[in-house]
Amino acid sequence: MHQTGRSSYNVVWLKNLAEVDRQQWDALAEPLDTPFLEWEWLHQMEISKSTAAETGWWPHHLTVWSHDKLIAAAPLYIKQHSAGEFVFDHVWADVADRLKILYYPKLVGMSPFTPMVGYRFLMAAEENEAALTRYMVNEIEQFCHQHQISGCSFLFVDPQWRQLMVDCGFISWLHQSFTWQNQNYQSFDDYLAAFNSNQRHNIKQERRSIARNGITLKTFEGDQIPSAYFSLMYPFYERTNDKFGPWGCKYLKESFFKRLADRYRHRLVFVAALQEAKPDLPLGLSLLVRKRDRLFGRYWGCSKEIKYLHFNACYYSPIEWAIANGIHQFDPGMGGYHKIRRGFMAVDNFSLHRFFDQRLEQIMNAHIEEINRLEQEHIDELNAALPFTHNK
Repeated sequence: MHQTGRSSYNVVWLKNLAEVDRQQWDALAEPLDTPFLEWEWLHQMEISKSTAAETGWWPHHLTVWSHDKLIAAAPLYIKQHSAGEFVFDHVWADVADRLKILYYPKLVGMSPFTPMVGYRFLMAAEENEAALTRYMVNEIEQFCHQHQISGCSFLFVDPQWRQLMVDCGFISWLHQSFTWQNQNYQSFDDYLAAFNSNQRHNIKQERRSIARNGITLKTFEGDQIPSAYFSLMYPFYERTNDKFGPWGCKYLKESFFKRLADRYRHRLVFVAALQEAKPDLPLGLSLLVRKRDRLFGRYWGCSKEIKYLHFNACYYSPIEWAIANGIHQFDPGMGGYHKIRRGFMAVDNFSLHRFFDQRLEQIMNAHIEEINRLEQEHIDELNAALPFTHNK
């Protein structure tokens, strides 16, 4: 712990969340729309060794205290690579290499392996957000210079927080992701009515094909979730990532999934693919996270490849459940332009960057406007292909 410019503030850098009281941390995190900055989610990644120096995700969390009260925090990780971030900054690493600039280690702010919009500094509501944000940015810069860290990035940031950080000198980089918005649908059929007739027919066929295979999809939330599902989720998650080989994102350990049963199931929703012959042994599971009126698709896997099962377990059943349970927005996760055909809109998300070598900073500044313009064109082109009646 060391004193800062304001005598009533202390800054403490933590190498694990166990060093801070869960209730104090969650008093700052719980009001946010994202569930992925809450203490338990991040803590389980640490104690399962999913985030550790050995995996290239070394926790170094910034906390700001007024006497014994936590007033602000930033989950941060020292990285020796760019894997597991879903913001593909390899082009900047390549530029740095050509200029003989060390790109790693770097400092990254995000919920690890979780490409969901919502990262921001956690902050008590009574604080001056702009002033304390600048103060925390200065502390981060000092930390980076002290530890010879090349730069700092914040990924999948809260859109309202982004402007505060741009005002602090960070460069804003546009990316594309997907979302589903509930337009006051009363049922899944009500949702289907928005599609053109051809795609509406296709989706109905894809849903019927699951029943023809003797499979029923059932959704469980919170305490309803069978305890066995937490152990089953890991081999499904592992099998899905193994299909992508070196492009997979297999960081989470088996114990991460098992421990969610005790302390985090209140946020979880499972969609289980159940066979008539073995109703107690799912052949596939989709794990989602809910917070108030938002739903987030996270992990999926199956023991047997069945056509359209992924679409049903990860898109159609969650949308049907979302409509029935007052969900306003559903983020299905990264990648897969097939999401457009299932009614997910392409939307923007942003990362924020600062490099401490001025050459790299100047190069990014010189090109970022054109890069962002091209990405926005890509988003517009994807949405032009949405199979909705009003798109024609």
